[in-house]
Amino acid sequence: MIFDWLSDPSAWIGLATLIVLEIVLGIDNLVFIAILADKLPPHQRDAARMIGLALALIIRLALLASIAWVVTLTAPLISVWGFGLSGRDIILIVGGLFLLFKGTMELHERLEGQEAEGEKKVVHAVFWQVIVQIVVLDAIFSLDSVITAVGMVQELSVMMVAVIIAVGVMLFLSRPLMAFVSKHPTVVILCLGFLMMIGFSLVVEGFGFHVPKGYLYAAIGFSIVIEALNQLARRNKERLITPTNIRNRTADAVLGLLGAQRPQGALGETSERTAEKLVTEEVFSTEEKDMIHGVLTLADRSARSIMTPRTDIVCLDLDKPREEQQRRVIEIGHSRFPVIRGSFDNFVGIASARDVMRDLLQDGEIDIKRSIRQPLAVHESINVLKLMERLRQSNQAMALVLDEYGEIEGLVTTTDLFEAIAGEFPDEDNEPLTIDKGEDGSLTVDGWIDIRHLSKLVGTDLIDEADRYSTLAGFILWGLGHLPHEGERFNSGRLAFEVVKLNGRNIDKVRIQPMEYAI
Repeated sequence: MIFDWLSDPSAWIGLATLIVLEIVLGIDNLVFIAILADKLPPHQRDAARMIGLALALIIRLALLASIAWVVTLTAPLISVWGFGLSGRDIILIVGGLFLLFKGTMELHERLEGQEAEGEKKVVHAVFWQVIVQIVVLDAIFSLDSVITAVGMVQELSVMMVAVIIAVGVMLFLSRPLMAFVSKHPTVVILCLGFLMMIGFSLVVEGFGFHVPKGYLYAAIGFSIVIEALNQLARRNKERLITPTNIRNRTADAVLGLLGAQRPQGALGETSERTAEKLVTEEVFSTEEKDMIHGVLTLADRSARSIMTPRTDIVCLDLDKPREEQQRRVIEIGHSRFPVIRGSFDNFVGIASARDVMRDLLQDGEIDIKRSIRQPLAVHESINVLKLMERLRQSNQAMALVLDEYGEIEGLVTTTDLFEAIAGEFPDEDNEPLTIDKGEDGSLTVDGWIDIRHLSKLVGTDLIDEADRYSTLAGFILWGLGHLPHEGERFNSGRLAFEVVKLNGRNIDKVRIQPMEYAI
């Protein structure tokens, strides 16, 4: 009978020994499956792991079922210069060369390709290509596994039971092993080194030179112990990293990117762990993160994106009566005012509130020659960093923003520059920004809210790289192409925008809600 061995204690001992050996032999197979599956998109990795192990089991059982054919593989098949090569030898040589080639390519990709990873998007492997490589590996490792089983026990059923149990154990261990391999890049390098050692031993064995497996497994075991101690040392070192250290390391890294001299070893070998702590721990407050982001994106923003639009500029009109000019200076409270004559098309210059009040009280009118200065004029496309430098060199606090025809588009002050870094600060003459959250998850906000601030609130990128708008109102006008009416809706991506209130031609209030909740 097939299962007569169940009553034989020696058969059980052989089964247990064979299971252990099959697991040991299968670990190599499993490690390479984990490495190959890690090249796939996350949602395909489990499928590749299951398919790979299932194919390994099928190939092993198929080889065991054709046991007579497997045994004949050890007989000489061809002879070259008196040296006989069996089918098993040829398979081992080809498989060993494949492992050496694949291991070398993987090592090259991980050691030499690191610099290019940050310059391009992550490109995942094609699913079927990975499966083909797994099948080839399964065939190589399965042959060694089956020949080992044939050499140890006599009963076919014992071999099949041992193989099934071993693959089951490998399946149980595969998921945590894949997670461990993905999380520890140094372990991947170590495993690839093991596989190249195995590939070399297969080639040598294929040519008839016997290499005791004990030497191979002793070297692997010693390397694993050293790597375990290395991981333990790194973990202990990470515990000594304080939030202050992380902040200093991050500051040094940012300064290094900006061209400043960085102390040697500022990042150190634990830079990846430091980056993980930045994400998992609240080392920086939200305000600090926003300010750092604001500083690092200044060069990508144009003057148009931070200026006060022409229609919102508070100015003094020389054609107005003296009493109205005085009242305007006192009520607004600004330290400087643009001065016009009739309209902004007749721009005169910039005057300080102190000089204006002195002239009005002493002379009854603003002295243009004495009190009015011409501001710095810049094109709307100049980036904020260059604008900041121009203002510093000109020793002025305001800059006119002009379009390509020389028409005034808006005005930039030092306060606007600071707001580009730290966020919006409402003026004394403006109402504070209002953000009302509805029970349905909607937001009702002012139309003049900065589009970058709004993007952070809703978790969606609404920023225009060409800076064709800088506020929510501008975003809606750009999207619709016309002045909306109250109640008009506008959809963009996963968000629905509804104009709740207009103030003349200005979009005053806007309601925002996710598309799935929009009515």
